[in-house]
Amino acid sequence: MTFRLPDDWVWDSWLADDGENYHLFFLRASRALQDPDARHHRASIGHAMSVDLQDWTLLPDALTASDGPAWDDLATWTGCTVRGPDGTWHLFYTGISRAEGGLRQRIGSAVSKDLLTWTRSSMPALEADPRWYEKLGEGTWPDEAWRDPFVFFDEDSQLWHMLITARSRTGDPGQRGVVGHAVSADLTRWESRAPLSAPAGFGEMEVIQSRVVDGEAALLFSCLPDKAPGIPFRTASTGTWIAPGASRLGPWDLASSSSFFVPGIYAAQLFRKRDGEWVVFGFQNSVDGRFVGEIGTPVPLAEVLAGHALFPDGPVT
Repeated sequence: MTFRLPDDWVWDSWLADDGENYHLFFLRASRALQDPDARHHRASIGHAMSVDLQDWTLLPDALTASDGPAWDDLATWTGCTVRGPDGTWHLFYTGISRAEGGLRQRIGSAVSKDLLTWTRSSMPALEADPRWYEKLGEGTWPDEAWRDPFVFFDEDSQLWHMLITARSRTGDPGQRGVVGHAVSADLTRWESRAPLSAPAGFGEMEVIQSRVVDGEAALLFSCLPDKAPGIPFRTASTGTWIAPGASRLGPWDLASSSSFFVPGIYAAQLFRKRDGEWVVFGFQNSVDGRFVGEIGTPVPLAEVLAGHALFPDGPVT
């Protein structure tokens, strides 16, 4: 069942599972804006719940822009939701501010005991570290990219790792997209690290996910064709890519990235259901030049990747 709101556009989304219900978090903005491009500066983080990933109950928004002045007083953007060892849920998200015209991106978090009521945490806003990452005005990019946090716990290092949409300080200004990186022992205090990848032809690598499917590590990310000047497009693409890797922390063979084609879908997400089946979902972006703004029904990954070079026989679920 497609997730559509009659009065709002919905786009980037991610899932959390509390053991009984699936929780969908998504960006939303009013269709009354008329211009879809205006939605980015009006975005809040919506919330819906389902027992089966098909029928959804709309809940109050998880997070909206802060009362200003603050680093996130203009809009709240894409993130992820994870559960800490004490049972507290942490919603990591991107924020932009009015004072900077929305041009600088930072990452913060909110916490909840029940996934329903969220309170901004004591986590200091995480910014792009100028030792490794491009800052506003240092290249040709229109903004300072530091968004779309994806957080997971790594048993080997005993640390939480955050993968981030970021840009390198060096390289061709149109192709500086890298996997930004930060680590934490407690989900509150984060330390920036050098990027986990080098520029590889993409201007940006949005909505990054690192997963292990059937023992194979892979990096999933999005970049529209017009923002990937260093990538030869041999097939049709909606802008979602998959690259093989040695582990969830890389290295990844970005030079061998291939189009992860789901018709009309952008900002695709991989998610493993309780029964073990992997599914892929994302939002319907543009159809015949018209922005759609609704989230498509999750599709079994086995159907999407059948015959794909990374999983030639389709993933075993």
